Amino acid sequence: MIKFGTDGWRAVIGDQFTYENVRRVAKAHAQVLKEKNLRRVIVGYDWRFSSELFARQVCGVFKAEGLEVFLSNSACTTPMVSFAVKYLGFEAGVMITASHNPPYYNGYKIKESFGGSATPAFVKEVESRIPLDPPHVEDITVELKDIKNPYIEEVRNWIDTEILKEESLLLVHDAMHGTSSGLFNAVLNNTRVSVLGIRSHRDPLFGNHAPEPVDRYLNPLKEKVRAVSAHIGIANDGDGDRIALVDERGNFINTQLIYALLLLHLVKHRGFRRGCVVKTVSTTYLADRICREEGIRIKEVPVGFKNINEIILKEEVIFGGEESGGYGIPIYLPERDGLLSGLLLLELIALKEKRLSEIVNELQETYGKSFYRRIDLPADLRIKDKLKRIIQDPPESLAERSVEKVSTMDGLKLTFDDESWVLFRPSGTEPLIRVYAEAPSKEELVKLLESATSLLRV
Repeated sequence: MIKFGTDGWRAVIGDQFTYENVRRVAKAHAQVLKEKNLRRVIVGYDWRFSSELFARQVCGVFKAEGLEVFLSNSACTTPMVSFAVKYLGFEAGVMITASHNPPYYNGYKIKESFGGSATPAFVKEVESRIPLDPPHVEDITVELKDIKNPYIEEVRNWIDTEILKEESLLLVHDAMHGTSSGLFNAVLNNTRVSVLGIRSHRDPLFGNHAPEPVDRYLNPLKEKVRAVSAHIGIANDGDGDRIALVDERGNFINTQLIYALLLLHLVKHRGFRRGCVVKTVSTTYLADRICREEGIRIKEVPVGFKNINEIILKEEVIFGGEESGGYGIPIYLPERDGLLSGLLLLELIALKEKRLSEIVNELQETYGKSFYRRIDLPADLRIKDKLKRIIQDPPESLAERSVEKVSTMDGLKLTFDDESWVLFRPSGTEPLIRVYAEAPSKEELVKLLESATSLLRV
């Protein structure tokens, strides 16, 4: 059975992710588009194994269904496909990628007519129409479209390039063998920011691990930052919609702190104040504290940018993001964009004329300490059953602390009196149970995670 997760359908190549199944999904997607009178579609693909071939299968189905379909003229990032829908006159988009999943996965992401991840309602329509038998597709000629260069020009319009001409900065960019390779160089041309790229070439095995911008995979970035005395290190995932950060000492800056830094920069320095802020259930309490101080409404939604988009479609949103390192500015694009996120952080450093570590310390001195970690457990039957039971009957205390608030919006979230929290939820992209926690000290964080994981293992 083909089921979409938090952002698209992902499966193991050669097992569930086959040409036949991709055509089945494309057939259903095409039918939904035709029912909505949407005809002009852009299809993109990343550097994963056979992504371009899968993309051509999609194009073949769409063309056979009478849609006007274009294929990106080169491998691209997910934000480029969303950009093409919003800015280049397309009415829908498909991105062939499994994003940050391990190398043996590929996937199918749907971009709706507004230029962002498909909403849950749209996804359900597609799922309900997936045929049992794959459609046959003849070899076709597909019209190619350059979406990369227009995207680069538009991103450049959203940053203050003048401030980046005032002081020399050195950035180490880790593309993690993904399609964000070379993008910082292109946007920062004619500024005083020098870019040193690592892991910039195509490798469908991604160095034999997932192209996920998390601490355990970023040793090459940390080491290079220290070796060349860079001001900042930035990593993007395989399809370029997420970001990770390393400071000038080569220390990992967790994604919760990035969310808070970007939010503060947009509100205080860029004047983004009209509307609300949206975060997912797994995102930092620092966002709530910043919004309280600034008098801005904040809303919490289940994990997945598609859930943020549901709010974006109903009201004005300043900023939206999630724990996984994906952040979006809806007025620019209702989509996570790892390139723009990184550029805004460079802008922040240049504006404040301080080291990144100093800016992070200022943040925590003002809004409180935040220590965060996520543990991934294999989703075996015993753990899945245990998770179901604790969602139905949540504990009243954890790590010798009373639970102040319980949320079952997405899994189970337990919040304590100092806003510390623990979240249990099944992954929407991999066969994993995720346990998240945030606390004001490392010691409290360790206690919360130890107690939380022990609940699932008992």
